[in-house]
Amino acid sequence: MDNKLENEPETDRQKTETKVIGLTGGIGSGKTTVAKIIGENGFPVYYSDSRAKDLVNEDPELKTRITGLLGEEAYDESGLYNRKYVSGKVFEDTELLARLNETVHPAVRKDFLKWLALQKQEMVFKETALLFEINLEKECFRTLLVTADDNLRMKRVMDRVGKTYRQVEAIMDNQMPEKEKIRKADYIICNNTSLENLESETEEVLKKILEDVREDESQAQS
Repeated sequence: MDNKLENEPETDRQKTETKVIGLTGGIGSGKTTVAKIIGENGFPVYYSDSRAKDLVNEDPELKTRITGLLGEEAYDESGLYNRKYVSGKVFEDTELLARLNETVHPAVRKDFLKWLALQKQEMVFKETALLFEINLEKECFRTLLVTADDNLRMKRVMDRVGKTYRQVEAIMDNQMPEKEKIRKADYIICNNTSLENLESETEEVLKKILEDVREDESQAQS
């Protein structure tokens, strides 16, 4: 894909604070696909969910806290995160799931800030499934939600990872309702049709966000 947008590096403009755009979407919405499109258009993307999967194995302090919360079985004999065990523990225990998220989030935030300090563009994106659930929107300049009809999201997940209807339904029930996310989001991408349409809509939204970022910068400098 051609890079159609210009995310100016710090060296080409007056130095201003890099704006963080929160990117979120429920399971099966196409959030990760949108994140890839954003990256292809030249905007740095921090993948919170992916980094969290690394940090639960890499961060000694985090491993200790998770073990304290979920028990020694949270890690296998080789010291690796036991996803099957953890998923079983939190699958229908929303309180325990919330406590696990609260345990992991500080490590991800610390990792994100290190990453952010290395960025020189005028805006970057922070991809996370729990943007609104744990109030991360307060740390963002703007928020972008990727949404789709529930039945379509359900089908995508069942086809992609082979989960049962009940398993996907339980995951969706543990996430904030789409209506609430739509109410909170600054920008919305509806992913109910083709990849081509998704790419086009994403690029249009990127232009709008970039305009808002530059307007804010202009006001701050005046």
